[in-house]
Amino acid sequence: MEWTGARYADKPTVEVSTWIDAPSARVWELVSDVELMPSMSDELQSTEWVAGSTGPAVGARFIGRSRHDALGEWATTSYIIECDPPRAFAWAVGDPDDPSAIWRFRLEQRDGGTQLSEWMQLGPAPSGLSFAIDQMPEKEQKIVFVRMREFERNMTVTLDRIKKLAES
Repeated sequence: MEWTGARYADKPTVEVSTWIDAPSARVWELVSDVELMPSMSDELQSTEWVAGSTGPAVGARFIGRSRHDALGEWATTSYIIECDPPRAFAWAVGDPDDPSAIWRFRLEQRDGGTQLSEWMQLGPAPSGLSFAIDQMPEKEQKIVFVRMREFERNMTVTLDRIKKLAES
C-alpha cells in the first residue's frame, strides 16, 4: 500500500486478493461463517449472532469483539448488508446507513478454483480511530495510513488462513 495522504473523511479503502484451489461453494462456507472469523484474524477476538440472527442473511446482526495493542479492546455490532452465495458477503459496522466501516468478501470462480478478495472501507461514521485523530489532528493522514497498512497486513493473513483451510 502506498501513501495516499487520505483523511478519514475520504472513506479510505484497502483490498487484498488471493487465488484458492477450492470451489467457490467451499470458500463461501468459510467467509460467511462469522463465528469462524476470530480464528482467521489476530485482531478479532470473538463474534456472536444477536437478536435472533443465526446465520448469514441480509439484515442479520452479530457482535464482534476486537483487541489491538494501541487501541485497546472494543465491541461493535455489525449488520449483514450483502449476502449473495457464493459470490459476495458484506457487513457494515454500526449503523448500516452510516457505518464506521464496511467489510466485503468477493468470490469469483476462476481457473478451476476461486479468486477471493477482501475489501474494507473506513468510515464515514466515527470509529475508534477517530479518538486518536481527535487527539492528534495534525497527524490524521499518518494515522489513517498506518491503520490502513495494518488492515492490509491483517487481511492478507486472514486470506492466507482461509486459503489453507479451504484447500485442506
